[in-house]
Amino acid sequence: MGLFFSVRLGETVELWGEIVMKYYDQKVCVVTGAASGIGRACALALGSFGAKTIITDIRKEMLDETADLIKAAGGHAETHLVDVANRDAVYDLAGHVEKNYGAADFVLNNAGVAMGAPVYELGIDDFNWLMDIDFWGVVYGTQAFLPQMRARNSGNIANVSSVFGLFSFPEQSAYNAAKFAVLGFTDAARHDLADTNIGVTTIHPGGINTNIVRHARVGQDPEAETRRQEAIMMFEKFTMTQPEKAARIILKGVAKGKARILVGPDAVYMDIIRRLFPSNYMRFMRVPKVEVR
Repeated sequence: MGLFFSVRLGETVELWGEIVMKYYDQKVCVVTGAASGIGRACALALGSFGAKTIITDIRKEMLDETADLIKAAGGHAETHLVDVANRDAVYDLAGHVEKNYGAADFVLNNAGVAMGAPVYELGIDDFNWLMDIDFWGVVYGTQAFLPQMRARNSGNIANVSSVFGLFSFPEQSAYNAAKFAVLGFTDAARHDLADTNIGVTTIHPGGINTNIVRHARVGQDPEAETRRQEAIMMFEKFTMTQPEKAARIILKGVAKGKARILVGPDAVYMDIIRRLFPSNYMRFMRVPKVEVR
């Protein structure tokens, strides 16, 4: 019985791999923040599945590198330098996709940044910088592509929130605000589109091995840079999922029509703890302090 189950389970995994590949084959897929991390991993996977990938970022060299990797594997990649905080730029991208491809089949609003500072040190300019990218970038990416999807009555939009969109964490008030907002916005969009064939998914990654903490802004306190180095070391120590595995989880979940995708065992654990202890979950999530030497 155990051997039979193992064989059937293996067959199911292999079958789902084929289903996911076929699902994205020849689909027009737009990925923001594709220069590294989850965005790059998803773009590479989509390219290997036969998708027509349109990838964006503000870091040209790294974005070109992503495109080169896709093309070297025989895939299709088209690059665009787009700041998702720039509404006109996002709408121009959507117009280009509609003109040249008919419509986007899948949009992954992934671009994001981080900001670490206690709320009493958080500058309004830094707060606006983060919200413009992490929240408004998602709003623009959703609304810019929805008309062409609605015209066809098909497509998928997936918006990247975070486990920090499920619970709040010290020194992350701006990031928490943006990621909670992404969750609320995406859930509402899914309800609004419930009577259509357009899928809407919220993605909650846990600790993924990306550069987001290295590129994060910090507060103005004299100890801010020390806190940044502590955060980088702690993040690397407790990261549980590689971007390639995150991409597989995300793309499989979207293909299955999931409304919500938790990425990584830590994301699953944190979600459970938050549900069980909605007001005092932080006592289960404390991690040891990492010394910077």
